[in-house]
Amino acid sequence: MSARTRLLIVEDDRSLREGLKIVLEQAGYDVETAIRGQDALRTIREQPPDLVILDLMLPGLDGSYVLEKARQEGFTAPVIILSARDSLEDKIHGFDTGADDYVTKPFELEELLARVMVRLRSSEQSRRFVFGQTVVDLEARRIQRGDEEIHLTPKEFDLLALFLDNPERALSRSRILEEVWGTDYRGTGRTVDNFVRGLRTKIESDPDNPRFLRTVRARGYRFSPRG
Repeated sequence: MSARTRLLIVEDDRSLREGLKIVLEQAGYDVETAIRGQDALRTIREQPPDLVILDLMLPGLDGSYVLEKARQEGFTAPVIILSARDSLEDKIHGFDTGADDYVTKPFELEELLARVMVRLRSSEQSRRFVFGQTVVDLEARRIQRGDEEIHLTPKEFDLLALFLDNPERALSRSRILEEVWGTDYRGTGRTVDNFVRGLRTKIESDPDNPRFLRTVRARGYRFSPRG
């Protein structure tokens, strides 16, 4: 497991929240916490974690709404529901809303840690991203919009992969050149502009008014999965 693996705990019970944070940090994860559903959604949007542990009964927006909204906006990382609701109907609803796992309270810490590891391992293997109606499988290097497969050149795919790995971050043209073409490449910012233009024609419904791949003036480009 990478030390950069980031978890988000969304739990309004202070003792449980702080206890989980300590245990997960001791296991080697970087852990952030949120009490309210609004704060959880903000974190997911601005700095998407690698996995979310989510209580359902929260002040403000409840956990089900947070999960459903995050999935609608393209968040694909694993979500483990942690809830005192233990009926079959609650569990089915949780999975239907987009949960990857469901753990009922009270629970054993060892079991939760094992489930976190399994979900992270599965996520790393799939490397699957969703934005709008488009699904990208980085491992298979395939892009699908509905029943249609979108064909990218190898460099266009590498460029898209860079943006997917850095959501909501403004990337400079120089960094894009270095990451996609390598430090020895002698291209210019215009090279990046041309490839971004070509990529937009394939992933945007209106390339002249891009929804996902946006220009950041005097900086470069930013990919916004939520559109």
